[in-house]
Amino acid sequence: MRSADDDRSAAVALDAAHRLAFLQMEFNVKGPVIAGDTIHVECEVIEARRSKNRPNRGLVRTRNMRKVGPVPSEGMGGFFLNMNCNKRSIVLDLKKSADRATLMSLVMTADVFVHSMRPSAAERLGISYQELGKENPRLVYASAGGYRNDSSRRDWPAFDDVIQAASGIAAMNVVDGMPRYFPTIICDKLCGYILASSIGVALFARERTGVGQEVHVAVMDAMVGFNMIEHLWGGVIDRPDLGLGYSRMLTPHRRPYKTSDGYISLLAVTDDQWSRLFAAIERPELAKDPRFLHLEDRVRNIDELYGIVVEPIKTRTTAEWQEQLNIADIPNGPVNDFQSIFTNGDLAEGHFFRRLDHPAAGRTVSMAPLASFSRTAASLHRKPPRLGEHTEEILNELTTQTGA
Repeated sequence: MRSADDDRSAAVALDAAHRLAFLQMEFNVKGPVIAGDTIHVECEVIEARRSKNRPNRGLVRTRNMRKVGPVPSEGMGGFFLNMNCNKRSIVLDLKKSADRATLMSLVMTADVFVHSMRPSAAERLGISYQELGKENPRLVYASAGGYRNDSSRRDWPAFDDVIQAASGIAAMNVVDGMPRYFPTIICDKLCGYILASSIGVALFARERTGVGQEVHVAVMDAMVGFNMIEHLWGGVIDRPDLGLGYSRMLTPHRRPYKTSDGYISLLAVTDDQWSRLFAAIERPELAKDPRFLHLEDRVRNIDELYGIVVEPIKTRTTAEWQEQLNIADIPNGPVNDFQSIFTNGDLAEGHFFRRLDHPAAGRTVSMAPLASFSRTAASLHRKPPRLGEHTEEILNELTTQTGA
């Protein structure tokens, strides 16, 4: 397993004048995902938190996130450690004029301001786009909330489970006759990525126009849009009576196939791939069966088709099927659990899991940046911060910059 310190030798360092400055007021998953999509390339990211001297729900959620998972050190839980590399942390009490002035000084030098507060909360704190955009017209002001800013539900609370249910995801994932949530924080993570890419578009527009703008992602809309790409079906031509939902995705047979000693995943799509798969399962005559000749035929008969494949796959081991399917050039792969992923050979070859020695948490493991860049190489160059760890450092920098 590679040390994260090895990344630095590969990175092309950008001087301060060419780095993007992110100011993040976040306490859930979307913020770390948004920043994590960008900050592995040299950026300056400051995580601003409201002061513990004034109890508030935002601070409670911040502290709770720092307590989730194994906690090797106070406020440094595994959940937080996994999502917050490459940042500095400052704590401010926005009810105090001095701390509010500090925030405004940070806003003045920021390229991007990110939060996921309800609109009314941002307005009460005086950190709406209307306020901050006046201070810094070049600012890209990014937020993600449950619903559209112009919706009557703009201030409704909306956590991941709520949106999974409302957007149709839970109803699509039925187990034993009951709707279930996907066992992952899919709404927060996906919308973090959507907002990150939207921030990139806004920054590009700013390069052309010289002016920033507000960018908002409504999680409900985003998840419906994400989910209905393939499932709008008859609704695409305004004929919901023709059915909604892509049958191949919804068939109960769409799952890993049971082998004699485990499970295997495989997928044929083209006519030629299905012909080769039929030969591999020793049913070559099915390649000429009118039910399965072409894609549109297979979609109409998907339950029957997948049901046919189930039985012969049970007769051999996973390894035997992998060898046979590789020869036939049919996409396939093992079914890995979390433990096997952590020791996966292909991931190890790419140094995906990287060790960090954290001054408070001890030995930790971070995941590699998800995108590679040919010139400005991504890196893990700053360890996850303790809450408010850099408050004094940042205040000193601001004092030096202003000459106060």
